[in-house]
Amino acid sequence: MPTYEDVGAASEWLCAAFGFRETRRFTNRDGVVTTAILEGPAGGTVMPGWIGPEYRAPRRHRETCEEARRWSETPYIVDGVLVTVDDADSHCRRSRAAGAVILSEPEDAPPGRLYRAEDPEGHRWMFLAPAAG
Repeated sequence: MPTYEDVGAASEWLCAAFGFRETRRFTNRDGVVTTAILEGPAGGTVMPGWIGPEYRAPRRHRETCEEARRWSETPYIVDGVLVTVDDADSHCRRSRAAGAVILSEPEDAPPGRLYRAEDPEGHRWMFLAPAAG
């Protein structure tokens, strides 16, 4: 799942903004959080991780890489995560209030109602409330 520069801070933010619940956290000998296990708001699991101090998150990468900056101009999800939620509109309001960058407002699409957001490190997420049926 997504790699973060600061998994501990990312886990706390993802729980507050996107409604995940941390069920477990792993640290190395230096106390650095290397992996967190998060349950999704409507099921599923994500495991944000850390691969070392050389890693640069998407937001920092695009600050120094013209190609990354260009492909980040689109609101679409490139190497992102799809998360199922019960209500895309209320979830979007929660995410925005917590500081998420909303890439696209909630909209109706063939699979249901969805929106796209970016977290503080620049990872992109799509949240989908499936259509009834």
